Amino acid sequence: MISRKASPGRRRVPWGVYLVLLPTFVVLAVFAYYPALSGMLHSFYEWRPGFSSPFVGLENFVTMFGDDVWWESFRNVGVIFIWATTLMWAFPLLAAELVMSLSSERLRFVFRTLLILPLAFPAVVNVLLWQFMYDPRDGVINSFLRAVGLDGLAHNWIGDPDTALAALMTVGFPWVASLPFLVFLSALQNVPAEIYQAAAVDGAGRLRRFWSIDLPMMLRDVKLLLVLAVIAVLQYGLQAHIMTKGGPDNATQVPVLRMLDAAFLDTSWGYAAALGTVLFMLTLGVSVGALLIGKRGGKGAAA
Repeated sequence: MISRKASPGRRRVPWGVYLVLLPTFVVLAVFAYYPALSGMLHSFYEWRPGFSSPFVGLENFVTMFGDDVWWESFRNVGVIFIWATTLMWAFPLLAAELVMSLSSERLRFVFRTLLILPLAFPAVVNVLLWQFMYDPRDGVINSFLRAVGLDGLAHNWIGDPDTALAALMTVGFPWVASLPFLVFLSALQNVPAEIYQAAAVDGAGRLRRFWSIDLPMMLRDVKLLLVLAVIAVLQYGLQAHIMTKGGPDNATQVPVLRMLDAAFLDTSWGYAAALGTVLFMLTLGVSVGALLIGKRGGKGAAA
């Protein structure tokens, strides 16, 4: 009798695996999928939790188009996105290049650990620390300026509409302990040593090696970071909520904060649900688009 062997491409998965995964999907359904679907549904109502909520159709979305604060918040996240994908990538990239330039594996490990360790600290702690640094009277920044005789430069950094957004974007400087640093470092570590050896034989300098080898090899990772950056800025709000509440004069207003203000300050729950639905669809669109582009790129590479 000839025994049939399972095809290596179609390995059967034991039913026990699905049973183990079932509680995870139940939790996701209750705490992720249901709230999202509920918010989308209530965006078509004048939602008043616990009371009668009449159906209003697209009225909440029509209101959104006339909401100047909502559109101003997108201008702000546009500025944050440009900042996040330029200066906030430049320092992590430089740090990754410097770490990889070390000849000792032990030193690479030490500096890599020291640069990554701050990621273990809660984000709220970092924001509160910078909020204290920006304090107009006792903050570290203004105290230092006064100590060196530059009293005229002391400023209410997050209380002035002209400087508040820039102050928020500077939080975490020099931004090395971040996801971009990990991605850049991982990409550089995956470059075959033979390529660097060949470049050295050809007499390529450090700058030429960066433009001709490192940057092209990191292109796929940069695309991933761009997608993650778009998603991150659409969901940005923690720092602004803690430090400025979107002020002063809406200078640091972002879509997430506008949605929260509509819900908890204006008690317009249906309108807040509509804003949340738009944010959800934008984030979903970026994610699906990235997957499709990545899949098409993978097929092109395979061909």
